[in-house]
Amino acid sequence: MRPGPGTWGALAACLLWWLLASHLPATARVPAILVLVGVVTAIGIPAATLEARGCGKKDPQHVVIDEVAGQLVTLIACPIVWHALLAGFILFRVFDILKPPPIRSLEKLPDGTGIVVDDLGAGVYGFIVLQLLLHYGVVR
Repeated sequence: MRPGPGTWGALAACLLWWLLASHLPATARVPAILVLVGVVTAIGIPAATLEARGCGKKDPQHVVIDEVAGQLVTLIACPIVWHALLAGFILFRVFDILKPPPIRSLEKLPDGTGIVVDDLGAGVYGFIVLQLLLHYGVVR
């Protein structure tokens, strides 16, 4: 979708997370999201590799499975409240766009690995900051 296919992919991941998390008992949420991240990553790397090779672009914008994986990482232990979800969405997008060190260097990994792993890195940054914001009551 345009504009900003990565933003749409991250938004779709937020909706997927909300649906999954709201239908699971609290004790099953984190393990389920971790499994989902693993599945999306395992499918995403070879799929992104094939599509990047097929269209001749290093990181084609229309491939958004990397944003799905990264956004899910940010939301791993997010409480099921809209403001925490919104904060996680914004944090992931900021880190995905800015790519602070060492995330930018992860893009240099070959093929789909570089496409997906840099977004997983942005997801880890988003996760850490979101958990700090939750811990210190900035986001409730």
